[in-house]
Amino acid sequence: MGGIVFVRTGMLHTVRDFYLNTVGMEVWLEQPDIAILRFDNMLIGFHQTGDADLSLLITFFYETREEVDKIFDRVRELATSEPKVNEKFNIYNFFAKDPEGRPIEFQQFLHPTEPI
Repeated sequence: MGGIVFVRTGMLHTVRDFYLNTVGMEVWLEQPDIAILRFDNMLIGFHQTGDADLSLLITFFYETREEVDKIFDRVRELATSEPKVNEKFNIYNFFAKDPEGRPIEFQQFLHPTEPI
């Protein structure tokens, strides 16, 4: 069992390529006007609708600070903040925007979490 979060996009091919080639997601399933991408246990379906849903935040989390720093180097031009420790949430993170302007976050939890 599982689930998929669907996101409207006006730039399916550009967004698909960004999440595959830059972020490192994989294609889980493709249908007409839809690309469902996988990042470990997360499934996101990008649906070509002509208008973009920019009101949500997509967060990717990693096991190490080095992995967060590595993705920062790949998306540096799209970053809206530098990687740093956020003491309130006990995470190491930064924010960026995808090519369509959708906010994305990359983080590492600095405390133990339950296995997924």
